[in-house]
Amino acid sequence: MTFEQLRVFIEVAAQLHMTRAAERLNMTQPAVSASIAALEASCGLPLFHRVGRRIELSEPGRIFQSEAQAILDRVARAEAVLNDLSGLKRGRLSLHASQTIANYWLGPRLARFRALYPAITLAVEIGNTTQCVAAVLEGAADLAFVEGEVNAPLLVRIAVPGDRLILVVGRDHPWAEGGDIPATALAASDWVLREPGSGTRQVFEDACREAGVDPRTLNVVLEFPSNEAVLSAVAAGAGATVISELVAEAGLSTGMLKQVPMSVGANFGARPFFVLRHADRYRSKAENALLDLVREPGA
Repeated sequence: MTFEQLRVFIEVAAQLHMTRAAERLNMTQPAVSASIAALEASCGLPLFHRVGRRIELSEPGRIFQSEAQAILDRVARAEAVLNDLSGLKRGRLSLHASQTIANYWLGPRLARFRALYPAITLAVEIGNTTQCVAAVLEGAADLAFVEGEVNAPLLVRIAVPGDRLILVVGRDHPWAEGGDIPATALAASDWVLREPGSGTRQVFEDACREAGVDPRTLNVVLEFPSNEAVLSAVAAGAGATVISELVAEAGLSTGMLKQVPMSVGANFGARPFFVLRHADRYRSKAENALLDLVREPGA
C-alpha cells in the first residue's frame, strides 16, 4: 500500500467514476484503474462494486475511506510543519472559493501573495458556499473564501473586507426608471437568482426575511449556478436579480443593466466575506501570511 494508492482511492471514492477521478488527478484512466486493482489485491478485499458501467463503494471500502482520508490528512499536516520550518520558502495552499469571490475578488490578492511568497504553490477550486464548507470539513481545502453565513462548529470563520450587493434589472424592466423599491413590492417582479446554496442567494433571502418578506413568495423564474448566466438573463429581460456590485460593474457601465435602490432591511448592502478554516487542523505560516494579506484594509 502506498500514499499514491491512497490518494487515488480517495478521489475515486469521492467521484465514484474512474474517468472523472483520473481527470482530477491528472492521470490516465487505465493508471487509476490499475492503482485501485493493486490496492484491492494488497488487502484481499473489494473496495468497490462494479455495477454495470457504475461503481459503488463496498462495505469494506466505506470503512476504509475514513481511515485513508485520516492518513492523508496527517501526512499533509506533517508536510505543513516541515514547510514552516523552511520559513515560507516552500509549501502549498489548497484553497476553495465561492464563484463571486474567485472570479472578481480573490485573483488580485493571490497575485500579491505570489509576489511576496513565490515558492508557495496555490491551488484554487471554485464552488458555492455549501461546497466550500464541505471542502474544509473534509480536508480538501486549507482555507475557503465564502460570502454566506456558515454554521459549522468545527470551522473558524474570519471576516475580511468584502463587497456590496445591489438590485439589478435590464434596461427595459419597469423598475429601470428609478425610484426606491420597498420590500412590499418585491413580489411584483419575476426574479433570476443564483442557485440555493450560494452565498449571494442566502444573503438576499436573509434580508427579505428581515424585511418581513418570505423568500418563497418571490416568483423565481430562473436559477443559475453562474453569475454571468444570471446577468445575461436579466439583461435579456427575464427579471430582476440581486448580485455583487463587482459582478454587475461591466453591465452597468454599458447600460445593459440598471441598478435600482431597494429597501429590504438595515443590514442589506455592504457585506463582508469570510475565510473558513478547520479549528482542529494545524495552521501553517503560509495560511497566516495569506490571512494577514486579505485582512488588510483596501487589500
